[in-house]
Amino acid sequence: MTDVLIDGSLVGTVSDGKTFVQDLITSRRAGKISAQVNILYNEKEENVSIDFGRNRIRRPLIVVKNGTSLLTPELIKDLKDKKIKWFDLIKRGVIEYLDALEEESTLVALKEEDITNEHTHLEINPISIFSVNVSLVPYPNYNQSSRLARGQKNQKQGAGIYALNFLNRLDTNMNLLHYPQTPMVRSFTQDIFGDSLVGGQNIVIAVLNYGGYNMEDAIVINRASIDRGLFRSTHYRPYTTEKLRYAGGQVDEIGIPPKDTQSYTLEEDYRFLGEGGLIYPEVDVTGGDVLIGKTSPPRFLSHLESFSMTANIRKDTSIRVKYGEKGTVSKVFLTESGEGNPLVRVEVRENRLPEVGDKFASRHGQKGIIGMIANPEDVPFTASGIQPDIIFSPFGMRRMTVSQILETLGGKVGAMAGRFVDGSGFQSEDVDNLRTELLDLGFREDGTETLYDGRTGRLYNARIFVGNTFYMRLKYQVTDKLQARARGRVALLTRQPTAGKAMEGGLRFGEMEKETLVGHGASLLMKERFDSDKTVTYVCERCGDIAVRDHYKNKLTCLSCGDKAKASPIEVSYAFKLFLDELKSMGIRPRLILREKYKS
Repeated sequence: MTDVLIDGSLVGTVSDGKTFVQDLITSRRAGKISAQVNILYNEKEENVSIDFGRNRIRRPLIVVKNGTSLLTPELIKDLKDKKIKWFDLIKRGVIEYLDALEEESTLVALKEEDITNEHTHLEINPISIFSVNVSLVPYPNYNQSSRLARGQKNQKQGAGIYALNFLNRLDTNMNLLHYPQTPMVRSFTQDIFGDSLVGGQNIVIAVLNYGGYNMEDAIVINRASIDRGLFRSTHYRPYTTEKLRYAGGQVDEIGIPPKDTQSYTLEEDYRFLGEGGLIYPEVDVTGGDVLIGKTSPPRFLSHLESFSMTANIRKDTSIRVKYGEKGTVSKVFLTESGEGNPLVRVEVRENRLPEVGDKFASRHGQKGIIGMIANPEDVPFTASGIQPDIIFSPFGMRRMTVSQILETLGGKVGAMAGRFVDGSGFQSEDVDNLRTELLDLGFREDGTETLYDGRTGRLYNARIFVGNTFYMRLKYQVTDKLQARARGRVALLTRQPTAGKAMEGGLRFGEMEKETLVGHGASLLMKERFDSDKTVTYVCERCGDIAVRDHYKNKLTCLSCGDKAKASPIEVSYAFKLFLDELKSMGIRPRLILREKYKS
């Protein structure tokens, strides 16, 4: 007997599981049972799984019987003539929806000519094996799968026009490309999903080494292209605050904070605030400038304290521009929150040009950062005077992204012939035809050209591959990552510098970084790096315990030895002293044995 499971629950048994499943599938295709049901006979576990739960991902496939597709040319003609509809094909059992469960028992052919007697289904279109993003990649069937996975991830990170109503929205972190273009080499799914899905520009690319500035994954970009607006974008950052109400009738106040307010900073920080405590639009601001003036009452007041003088001491909780950022106030927005409290949002925009360290990528997972912005007079040029916008390292081709080569070739044909090139997966334009067309247009069929070095004017000995590729500027920009610190705040517990760019923190110099200095023998640099929490503490030479210094009496005492103690000052990291204190709290008593640093 074979167990029958419905949505994972055992409901009964049948004598012949295989026949039972075949009968159910036949009934489903005939319309006798719901088309939502999916069935699997598991021979190894000897059970039948039936699934019709919610939230399953199901996809349509053409049914194959006896090595022949049920979607005949007559049915396709009727579909085109609008005599029948999609749902008629489902009712007739020509197309059925399968989920991941039932797909385990099927053999799906990619193309009709691949069908054998063992096949059970046929893909409606071979490109449907890809996701939405992967289907947008031109010539995807020429790439390895790991590159496609990375390429589709890059498309999600590309800056473009993500929504047409961006002026009326206040999104968390927004990058807007100024001059987005539609790709020259494109898949037919681009027309289905729209050009706004991916934001990028068609650029001239040369595969060439350039003085080591594009080694590894770096790229060299032409300064003249940036001056003409290539990959120029605007970054929008909203700042929000809510006027909250607290227990005891205390409320936040939005306005210019008085100078006696706790945490009040320099008067210059509040210079842009109007009478209502709000900044006005089109003001140039930088890190630390106040956008919304706000004061809050002290927290955690008891009932008695709310009537005392303590309740009148308010704290400055103004909203300021993030440390390290700058921009122009775009708009000031007054509304209410979901709880009915007054809500203020200020949007700051910043015009960003591509700079060294910004990240770019093609649609094939070939991502890299700008290693150099070359002056136009130094950039290589072709015999016809064309200069590449980006110089791409030939070593990037070791990743076997053949589709990028084909896209570059197709983009060159499209640019010269003034047309779009179809690069849809498994049904793209033939590469040989593109090569022939390129030859007819007056170029070499392999896409290579003779280039001259802009710095010397000399001819390159090798022919360089030049063409048009669709490139994207990704949201990861060096302005958001760049961080430096000399002095600043420290954490209260460890007395070490605070962490994170927003906290004006330092960069962690960890174990691995320490080992590099040890390997170089840079002892003074190592001492400097690890002195951020240097402290002088006193140790009792008699018992090895930490001594206590009484600053009022200018006296040293040891809790173990009392007045007999003889304490000496030592330099240690405060984190080490904290570690000793934590050991004591666990009932472990550490001892420090001292000796003279320099013996006479």
